[in-house]
Amino acid sequence: RTHFVRCFSVKQTSFRRPALVEDELELSAVRHRPEGLEQLEAQTRFSRKELQILYRGFKNECPSGVVNEETFKDIYAQFFPQGDASTYAHFLFNAFDTDHNGSVSFEDFVMGLSILLRGTVQEKLIWAFNLYDINKDGYITKEEMLDIMKAIYDMMGKCTYPVLKEETPRQHVEVFFQKMDKNKDGVVTIDEFIDCCQNDENIMRSMHLFENVL
Repeated sequence: RTHFVRCFSVKQTSFRRPALVEDELELSAVRHRPEGLEQLEAQTRFSRKELQILYRGFKNECPSGVVNEETFKDIYAQFFPQGDASTYAHFLFNAFDTDHNGSVSFEDFVMGLSILLRGTVQEKLIWAFNLYDINKDGYITKEEMLDIMKAIYDMMGKCTYPVLKEETPRQHVEVFFQKMDKNKDGVVTIDEFIDCCQNDENIMRSMHLFENVL
């Protein structure tokens, strides 16, 4: 669950006073200036020290202060060499890019990470719904769910056992969608999604909602 977190972390664990001052100075020096650490500490479930660790790692990967989709894909691909992670990374990038401007800032990154690592089940499910709602119209269609599931299976590659058949994602989506679309109107609302996942742990586990994100 910590694949993606590790790539934005640093090995250094000591926190000397000069390093803290240095971080504050560097926060104002990068091209994209993140919010102050105090504000991010208030908005997330990370401590000031955790935010500093995350920021140093983020800055190492993205000196400009933002990460674009191609860099995001390259980073993510490192953790799934056995498959093709590019499509899933594309969807994940769009979920982190909350203002849809084509880049993920440090704020975008830690806000999403805070939910995924330390959010309530409800918060995590809202985040997951946003991931599956590819066109961001407030509904999940069967096609959107299938696109995400196919991307997950492509990413996992040949590491699954037994090896999955090509039609497996579609079969799973048929089952999930039938359970979720309570009023049979062809789309899944956020309420239907949350209600179904909270009442059926097998669905949440089978949809790989959280373990492949990080």
